[in-house]
Amino acid sequence: MKVIFVLLIIPFLILPAFAQTNSQTLPTEKGTLDVKLTYDEIKPDIQTKIKIDFINPQTQKIQEHIDYTVSVLKDGEAVFGPIPLTHTSIGSVKIPIEFSLGDGVYSMDFLIEGILFQPIPKEAVSFDILVGEEISQENETVKEEISEAISPNNKEEKGGCLIATATFGSELAPQVQQLRELRDNTILQTESGSSFMTGFNQFYYSFSPVIADLERQSPIFKEAVKLTLTPMLSSLSLLNYVNIDSEQEMLGYGISLIILNAGMYVGIPIFGILKLYQFRKN
Repeated sequence: MKVIFVLLIIPFLILPAFAQTNSQTLPTEKGTLDVKLTYDEIKPDIQTKIKIDFINPQTQKIQEHIDYTVSVLKDGEAVFGPIPLTHTSIGSVKIPIEFSLGDGVYSMDFLIEGILFQPIPKEAVSFDILVGEEISQENETVKEEISEAISPNNKEEKGGCLIATATFGSELAPQVQQLRELRDNTILQTESGSSFMTGFNQFYYSFSPVIADLERQSPIFKEAVKLTLTPMLSSLSLLNYVNIDSEQEMLGYGISLIILNAGMYVGIPIFGILKLYQFRKN
């Protein structure tokens, strides 16, 4: 009984730890590195530790031995740094920063100058960090963007990919670009595809803001969503290798992809559960 009780309360102990966690990932100018920031809710004049991970975009693992500088500014006024050229051997650091200029948007700017003890042409990346009451204003902005995206007057149907952007850290991520190009260059080029996107957007934007917010709060949930999206992205990439010149082809390939994804996300798990049930029964 004690073991069961402990198992029941573990989620309530773990979830608060991630409840206020924010995460951003952006590539450097030329895409040599991805830089990831992780931090709890930030309040003015209170020191906050910012966790910085330098990630190899090819392997998606921490890149060791990085030479970098970093500074934090608000409205052009320095709050932190710029620090001298600094080396991290493990590719991950925590920097305590006090955001001392009140609520608002701060800019955290990185300059990468070396990898694996080899100098590289300087590559910059800049993050916007929201402090204090500005966070609520960001939420309102997101809501406005969603309303515009699903508005009937938005005839181009070019709303943002909220879940994919939150999952992969940036609208410039290759996976997000893949979805956008597929939508704009393939699906919206046919009448049936445009009709599908109209209905899909109404459904998608009814829940995607909640998922995106949860991803920003919980790195574990974000990784779970990334794992879930990967098979779908792989299947959608098949459309890059076919020519869709008619409504019939659009419907044919669309229905085929729906069946394929239903098999991956529903059929395979059901098959595995049935096999497990038969194994345990025997």
